[in-house]
Amino acid sequence: MSTAEPDANETVTRTPGAGGTTGGIVPPAPGHASRALPVETTDLSLRGARGWVYRDVDLTVPAGGLAALSGIAGSGRTALLLTLGGRMRPTEGVVEVGDRRVPRDLRAVQRMTGLGLIPGVTDLDPALSVREHVSEALDLHEGVFGRWRHRSARIRRALERVGLDLDPKTLAEDLAPDEAQLLGAALALVGEPGVLLLDDVDEGLPLDLQRDLWRRLHEIAGTGVTVVATCHDPAPAEGLAQIVRVPDPRTAVRERTPR
Repeated sequence: MSTAEPDANETVTRTPGAGGTTGGIVPPAPGHASRALPVETTDLSLRGARGWVYRDVDLTVPAGGLAALSGIAGSGRTALLLTLGGRMRPTEGVVEVGDRRVPRDLRAVQRMTGLGLIPGVTDLDPALSVREHVSEALDLHEGVFGRWRHRSARIRRALERVGLDLDPKTLAEDLAPDEAQLLGAALALVGEPGVLLLDDVDEGLPLDLQRDLWRRLHEIAGTGVTVVATCHDPAPAEGLAQIVRVPDPRTAVRERTPR
């Protein structure tokens, strides 16, 4: 794979990328028709019983873009991601996914977005293999009759789309953190969503492998899906993704223009 870096949709600065790939990961397969949808939020806020979960988040991601949402612990990154996917209802503000809006069109937005790995929501089963995970996702979207139509080939294509090249019999508990993230992405993409949502993609990875994973996510976005991913440290994503810093909800207070 060439070491030249692709241009980001919107970036602040560039940093050199680490060369090479992680074991079991190859460039994603091209050839998917674009279903990518733009995502936009305005003054998005969520208040819970203990105060603000996230507050005053403005976000604009073009169709087919890659955005890295970074913030300190407690900034509500995961809750924000679930709100973008129509799985949580905000207290204030609006999410637009294509021509649909949250909170008005929750069910429609749920169908248009796919969740990767989100702890406590879409965890992998450590006792199941990669093949079993993908097969279950295909069952969910195709029904029982789809099981008999070239299932092995469709499992292979699902893994190729995210650049995973490993033995399908590998158990989830034996996957490296980046491989687990990409398997989660593959499962979400089985449903052909317009937006892919991923949480804490840098968790458990050294800086060089974080950079490699952001490259993979940039390439996945190029297959026809908008990708929004949360992270602790946005630096490895610079030059590859639009960097969005989620405000600390404890201090985010902003003058708002009356509408």
